[in-house]
Amino acid sequence: MLHSQQLLADPRIEQAKKLLQEALAEQSLKIESVRGPRPELMESYANQLARLAVARGGAPYFPYISSGIGNGPFVELGDGSVKLDFIVGIGVHGLGHSHPAMLRSTVDAGLEDTVMQGNLQHDAYSLEMCERLIRLATPSGAPLHHCLLSTSGAMANENSLKIAFHNRFPASRVICMDNCFAGRSIALAQLTDRPAYRTGLPKALDVDFIPMFHPADAAGTTRGAVDTLNKLLTRHPGEYACLWLELVAGEGGYYPGTHQYFESLCQICHDNNVLIIFDEVQTFSRLSQPFAFRHFGLDRFADIVTLGKVTQVCATLYGEKLKPKGPILSQTFTGATASIRAGLAVLDELESKGCFGENGWNIRRHQYFRSKLESLTEKYPGKICGPYGEGMMIAFTPGDGSAETAKTMLQRLYDLGLMGFLAGSNPNRIRFLPPPGITTEHHIDLACSIIEQAIAES
Repeated sequence: MLHSQQLLADPRIEQAKKLLQEALAEQSLKIESVRGPRPELMESYANQLARLAVARGGAPYFPYISSGIGNGPFVELGDGSVKLDFIVGIGVHGLGHSHPAMLRSTVDAGLEDTVMQGNLQHDAYSLEMCERLIRLATPSGAPLHHCLLSTSGAMANENSLKIAFHNRFPASRVICMDNCFAGRSIALAQLTDRPAYRTGLPKALDVDFIPMFHPADAAGTTRGAVDTLNKLLTRHPGEYACLWLELVAGEGGYYPGTHQYFESLCQICHDNNVLIIFDEVQTFSRLSQPFAFRHFGLDRFADIVTLGKVTQVCATLYGEKLKPKGPILSQTFTGATASIRAGLAVLDELESKGCFGENGWNIRRHQYFRSKLESLTEKYPGKICGPYGEGMMIAFTPGDGSAETAKTMLQRLYDLGLMGFLAGSNPNRIRFLPPPGITTEHHIDLACSIIEQAIAES
């Protein structure tokens, strides 16, 4: 046995993990529902928040500093309050808070010699993560053969653009969807359809936008997108390297497209030698399949795919034909050792819990959550309305959909103990990303009771 194998087989290690899990469970299981702050902690907590605002150059969006423990979707804050966390770091914590699988995987990672994996050092779990993601992406024939790990969704998307531009040189333009979000690097801010995110930044790319699908006008938005795409390709022949797609609009408001909509666009692009990039940084693991492009039946169009958040480490998948001919893909760090191990543990849990499939946990939980929101819509007309997202990406429009109304309700939900976030513009929406591996109908019931309380007060 290798020395590393002997270390992991040492009974003292297993006993230590067992004791840690027992201690964690003893405290974690006491966190069973939403509660308010403890008065004796409020002053010191307010001081922490003020110091955090100074240290980071601005106050956090929510007055949130975790105590370091939770229980599934419940999280304890430093003031003793407990929130029902249905946004989980914008989709990062797929198993919620203080899950035993996270403890075991990160303890194992702590026993390794390196904190970070990178271009010059890879452990066996880096290999396992790459091969695992490729297997999950390719059962229906998607032409994806390689996987590059990275530390952020922005870096995964940057790598996807580099692959596309390198392969289609000298093509230099990108096509995106209205209201899309790609990231906040200089290049990705150009793709992101938010002018405020480009304030004071130099122009880095030529990007053109086509209409995003909207279920209120499925035929019209599909026709409009196809017409706009054809006009762009005619106006700039041979200049487009890629079409960059979110299959469920994330920051754009949680509007899913359809197979017909996406297939129409992708086929036109392939016919014109334009690559397809599917951004799955937020959608991964939240629909009927691990990858949203499989959920929508778009496997044959998957030239490049990015993912992250739930996996704890991010990645760019691409095909053999797109393998760069120069050294353009390299990073000192590809991911923390603990992140890679934790990501594998998350994938194990999601698959073992039956999250995927046409009648899997994700779809059934969506249908249940949707039915509860529809009941609230009927009970409080004009106060809340759909559409309600897709899979474990849930959203609704509050009131008139104005920014003020959405922000006011979001803050009230937080005060009452439910964490969500904003999405979309005109209308502004409230979105939820419940942790797919552990959310139950009980948690959804609690969330909806808090939403109803906020609606009734408005």
